Amino acid sequence: MSGKHAAYALTANQSKGRHHPEPAHAFRGLFERDRDRVVHSTAFRRLVNKTQVFPSPTNDHHRTRLTHTLEVAQISRVVARQIGLEEDLTEAIALAHDLGHPPFGHAGEDELRQFMKEHGGFEHNSHALRIVTMLEYRYPGFSGLNLSWEVREAFAHHSKSNDPSLDEYKAAGSPFLEAQVADEVDSLAYNAHDVEDALTAGLVRETELDDVPLWCRAHREVLNDYPGLPAGTLIPTIVRKLISWQVEDLIQQSLLNIAAEGIDSVASVRACPRPLISMSEPMKSLRKDLERFLHRHVYRHTRVQRMAFKGRRTIRRLFEEFLGNPVLLPIRYRNRLSHESAHRVICDYIAGMTDRYARAEFRNLFSAEDDT
Repeated sequence: MSGKHAAYALTANQSKGRHHPEPAHAFRGLFERDRDRVVHSTAFRRLVNKTQVFPSPTNDHHRTRLTHTLEVAQISRVVARQIGLEEDLTEAIALAHDLGHPPFGHAGEDELRQFMKEHGGFEHNSHALRIVTMLEYRYPGFSGLNLSWEVREAFAHHSKSNDPSLDEYKAAGSPFLEAQVADEVDSLAYNAHDVEDALTAGLVRETELDDVPLWCRAHREVLNDYPGLPAGTLIPTIVRKLISWQVEDLIQQSLLNIAAEGIDSVASVRACPRPLISMSEPMKSLRKDLERFLHRHVYRHTRVQRMAFKGRRTIRRLFEEFLGNPVLLPIRYRNRLSHESAHRVICDYIAGMTDRYARAEFRNLFSAEDDT
């Protein structure tokens, strides 16, 4: 159960409810049930074998979509508590925020987007909305998870898609604060953790971070506090400090923003034209330096790009083969071809795959060996 709420928190009694009405639970609130449904969904379990930056076979300790999601949810809940927001709603949104990612990370999304360019498009947030409203099959009375309006709305606000089906959610006004928290924490978490994973993977050396002011400052403070710390402990300690500084700044600046705009209700949040959950300008500048480092030295690294190339090739070959030979699709997807676009059906199938499953499907279709 969440703690005390501020006047601007979006509490369950203000919710627009579920698409399919359900009786209240004896001891779990509306947003608690949303959170639990996300955690128990098939799409959530699949995140354990979906790429964050480094495909999972390279190292058991690299982050996957699932570990990243859990980290975002934990930090989001802390921020929500300090600002007086609805913690369960914030956590539900954070746990659901990556459900729509296809295999092979952003490379996989780019490839699916190309195939779907003339067929309704593909974008992971709008696809997540399809998952929770249509594609999950876990309940007898409805398709999807029947999540509250507010969790579904968060996908729409986070989406860059022009899909008209998102318009009804976006018409509510600016995103409520709980959604803004999950969105901001997502970036905060992956920036810090991608640096840690890159260092442990040997993609970059720590000395290459000498031009990143935020890292250098954290490095100095950690060595002052713990002289002679071994590298295996030093790097995680620096990363924790990076996250701690950013979280503290985010909370303080957001409270200042809320006060400056005179925010005293959800309605005033909806009417505010600018984001209220944000870091200070100095911290934004420091974070931008870190992001530039990641793009230059990590995301464009030869090893990362080669893995991305393999992922794109896998998706391309699968998509082309299923288009030419739809009989190769599983029966559940073949049955949809009578009333849905082949491109959308194939996209749903591939987007739901884990990295491991996509590779196995590739081998099954194109290997000379018999299926096992």
